Formats: sequence, structure tokens, C-alpha cells
Amino acid sequence: MNTPQATQIPTQQTGQPTPRTAIAPTGRETAQSEGVRVTPLVTLAVVTVLTGIGAGIGGTLLAALLHIVQHLAFGYAEDQVFGAQSFLSGVAAASPERRFAVLTVCGVVAGLGWYAVHRYGAKLVSIKEAVGRSRPMPVGSTLAHALLQIVTVALGSPLGREVAPREIGALIGDQLARRAGLSAEQCRLLVACGAGAGLAAVYNVPLGGAIFVLEVLLGTFAWRAVLPAFATSAIAAAVAWIGMGAEQQYTLPAFDVTAPLVGWALVCGPLIGVAAWAFSRLTESARAAAPRDWRAPVFTLANFMVLGLVIAWYPQLPGNGKGPASLAFNGELVTALAFVLLVLRVLFTWSSLRAGAAGGLLTPGLANGALLAVVLAGLWNGALPQEMEVALGAAALIGATAFLAVSMRMPITAVVLALEFTHVNQDFLAPMLLAVAGAACTARWLDQRVATTKSRGNGSSTVPSASAG
Repeated sequence: MNTPQATQIPTQQTGQPTPRTAIAPTGRETAQSEGVRVTPLVTLAVVTVLTGIGAGIGGTLLAALLHIVQHLAFGYAEDQVFGAQSFLSGVAAASPERRFAVLTVCGVVAGLGWYAVHRYGAKLVSIKEAVGRSRPMPVGSTLAHALLQIVTVALGSPLGREVAPREIGALIGDQLARRAGLSAEQCRLLVACGAGAGLAAVYNVPLGGAIFVLEVLLGTFAWRAVLPAFATSAIAAAVAWIGMGAEQQYTLPAFDVTAPLVGWALVCGPLIGVAAWAFSRLTESARAAAPRDWRAPVFTLANFMVLGLVIAWYPQLPGNGKGPASLAFNGELVTALAFVLLVLRVLFTWSSLRAGAAGGLLTPGLANGALLAVVLAGLWNGALPQEMEVALGAAALIGATAFLAVSMRMPITAVVLALEFTHVNQDFLAPMLLAVAGAACTARWLDQRVATTKSRGNGSSTVPSASAG
């Protein structure tokens, strides 16, 4: 039997040949031998473009599925996928019996679905783990996890739908990067960019998706991260325009930036920071304690059946919170109703996570901040002279941004998302940034107090951090 001939390659130190056993050429070496040189930079660029396209297609398909399930479940606009009628109006038009039946189905789907994922599927790898530890995301479990989130939110779960397109985008980036033979660092980069591109696609926030990648997932604004993040998010948003159009998430009336509004932002920013910090800790503890065994179907069914009963009086509760946030931004909520909705949304967000359901907290956090701001603005207007009153809708937008900044630990991304969600006048940046700064500083101070208390008690400290996936 013939043995492979040894080739001679010079060493850098002596220039003398060193024997090496010949190996079969790889695909890249073959391409180079044929005169086609594929550099790592070109490979990275191609994978970046494909990740943006894939995330855009994936986000569009998930959004279409969401709308189809919503329309069929609550019986509105059944002949349209992306119609003008809102989810809130569709739920409000449905009978109480239908609402209860839909939420009961939601409980069954959520309980059995996630029980099956955790019992029979491969262990889920979050986006945060995939980015931080370069762990591959299992295809089957990730797809099932994402689809369950979309279907349950469409059926009325109070959690957010934004994690699902982020997971699909991250999965696409992960698979493409690994198949292209990119390095572990580049794989992590493409996973993060895919997640941001998924967010950009479903909400039409190309800048927000890119900043989310840089601030939350990667924690760097280096050029090697900035360029792929911006490219993938822009491509994904453009691809989604083909299917969904250039949709604006919230339509606001014209607001004026007044001195009382700036004063309100300064005073109420820290108060919103305390509430958002407490909400973050509450939801994290609920996720950590969620059952993965037979209790999950039982708990989720009971949770969503109770929600189905409550929405007979409050149709604003089902869904990810876009409905109540829109009402708050447009000044269509009185203080008392805003307070009730805030309490109920926080309660059912916590109970849904605690029962074993999964979903995002971006839009729920935005809605909670808007509702809290309406309450605080109502108290402000009632306690001060008329010339010091603030517009409830303007306060709601500022409060929503500050709450989101703290609850998701992403102050820069929250501001960018608020601007892209609403297309509000950039003059609003002044009170918005003041409120975000006050809320973030307060939350940071609370973190330090908790860390100090724990270190004194047991020699260690644990500071909660918002989940990035």
C-alpha cells in the first residue's frame, strides 16, 4: 500500500525544511488552487448579508403567523393578514365567552407545548448563552420554543413576542456561521447580529436592532461589531418591508415639550426607576422558579383560565401590551383605569412566567411604564396648579422609555426604540433622557445596596441582570 509522500516546508527560525504528512485539500484550498481566493473577510461579509436576509424572512413569517392566529382566534379581519384593525379592537369586539375559550386554549397550548419542549427536546440555549459561551443553539428546540411564544401571544398571553424573532435570527446566524467555518468569535458576533436583525424586522427598528446588539448582547461599540450589526439589522428591516410594509408601531398626537413636562421627568424618573427595578427582579425570580415537569400544564391552564375570566371586564389585558400602551400614548386612559391595568398586567406577567410560559418583556415593560406614567402624571396634575399640568400622553411616552431602560438594562437602546416606535419629534429627547438618567441611576444605586447587603451577609453578591434572550 502506498503511503503519502512527505512535503517539505521551511521553518521560520532556520529556513530548513521540516517534513509534514500531506493531507487532503479542503474546499477553500481547492478553490484557491483553482484561482478563486476566498478570504475570511469575504466569507464573513457573505454570511452577514445572508443572516440579515434570513432574519428578515423569519421575522416576516412569524409576524404573519401571529396575525393569522389572532384573527382566527378572536374572529376579526379574517380575510387579511396585516390589516388596519388592531388586536385590542378585535378582542373588545369578541364575546366574553369567546375570550375565555381562547385563553383556555392558550393555557393548554402553553402548558403541553413547553412541557414537551423541556421533556423531549434538546436543552435550550438562550441567545445570551450562545453569544457569551459560543454554545450552538439546537434547531428543533429553538424553533418550537419560538413558535410557541408567537402562538400563545396571539392567543392572549401577556408576554412579549420579540424574543421569538430574535431567537430565529440568532439561530440562522449561528447555523450559517458554523457551516461557513467561521471562528468562534465570529460565530458569537453573527448570533448577536441575527438576534438584533430579528428585532429590527418585526418592529421596523433597524437602528434599535443594531444598538441592541452592541449595547445588550456584545457590550461593545468596536467597528468590527458595529458594521455587521448595522448591516444585518438594515437588511432584515428592508426585507420585512416587502411583506409587512414600513409599519410604524405607535401613532402619537403632536406633543409640546414644556417646562412642566421637563420638571415631571426629573421628579418622576427615579420613581419609575424603582418600579422598573422591582419589576425586573420579580420577573427574573418567576422565570427561575417556573416548573418544567407535569406541573407546567396544570399551572399554565389555571393561569390563563383566570386571565380569560378577568378580560371579560378588561379587554386591554391580553397580548403583549401594545393596546394599553397605545391608549396611554394617545391620552385615552384615566388615572384610575391606568392603575388597575398596571396592577393586573404586572400580576399576570408574573403569574404567566411563574406558571411556565415563555415570552419577552420588552413590550410588556413599555406598556407598564406608560401606564405607571399616566398614574404619576394624573397625581401630578391633581396636586399642582393648572399651569403646571402635563399631557398624559407625553408623560406616558417618557415613562415608558425610562421603565424599559431599567427593566431591560438597556438605556441607549430604550431611547432609540422609543424614537423608532413612535417617530416622535426629536425635541422629546431632552425630557426623555432626563427621565432615563434618573431611572437608571436609581436602579444602579439599588443594585449596589443589594450587593452590599448580600456581601455583608454571606460574603458574596448577586446583582440581577436582564435576560438578553
